[in-house]
Amino acid sequence: MSKKLYVGNLSYNTTESELMNEFSQFGSVDSINIIVDRETGRCKGFGFIEMSSPEEASTCILKLDTKEFMGRALRVNVATTQKEKPAFRNRY
Repeated sequence: MSKKLYVGNLSYNTTESELMNEFSQFGSVDSINIIVDRETGRCKGFGFIEMSSPEEASTCILKLDTKEFMGRALRVNVATTQKEKPAFRNRY
């Protein structure tokens, strides 16, 4: 299992330190990358967190997926790369 997690449904006001506090309860956080809008600098509502081990990442998924955080239900799952995502197929 990967150590990198996708975290979705974040509040637009979420900061890295707030995510660090939440996820570090379940292990060591190696990195946090909140995706921000280039024009406004505001969180786009998702980001990526890398945990120190696959076991810690798995624990975060179990404990934090659907948990309320800053008034929103988090979505936490294993991050996938562009290559792992299915290609868009035009049906027309």
